[in-house]
Amino acid sequence: MADTFYAYHVVTDRPIELGQHILFDETHHSGVYERVMARLDTVNELYSNPSKYEDAELEYPVTVALRELALEEVRREKYPDYPSRMGCLYVSETLQESRNWAEYFIGLGRPTFSIVKVKVTGARFIGDATKCFDGTVHKEENLRMAEKYWENGPNPPEEPPICEYLVSGDIEIVEIIEEF
Repeated sequence: MADTFYAYHVVTDRPIELGQHILFDETHHSGVYERVMARLDTVNELYSNPSKYEDAELEYPVTVALRELALEEVRREKYPDYPSRMGCLYVSETLQESRNWAEYFIGLGRPTFSIVKVKVTGARFIGDATKCFDGTVHKEENLRMAEKYWENGPNPPEEPPICEYLVSGDIEIVEIIEEF
């Protein structure tokens, strides 16, 4: 049974409207999915011959694809009730957290349109962005790091977590809080 809860989301890339519904599930994916799948042939080539590419400097989108595919494989095997990172919305628990993310995105020059309040009927996972990693040509290492991400164990005291909230299911825009 799906939970219903409220959260905040920083709208980037393209605007959304009050009352709009967004659906993320096993068949409705995000832009992350599209960007990862566009590099699937490259990932397969790297995994089929890792020693050939061991010293190569991988482009950032390729390291992301390696990471996200490992994260998805581990999620499907061991944590199927968690939202997929390739089919989810990233939200904040508090308005202040979303404002901090909005400032960060604006500072990067990323198109940032608004902060909205969303009603989520679905699943959630509270992860730690510090446990994200750059994928490598070694699949077993990527899977090991993906396991650490989903386990979400405690961090060392000198490394405070950076919470990331992943939600999936039916997501309704119930309020536009701030526009940029």
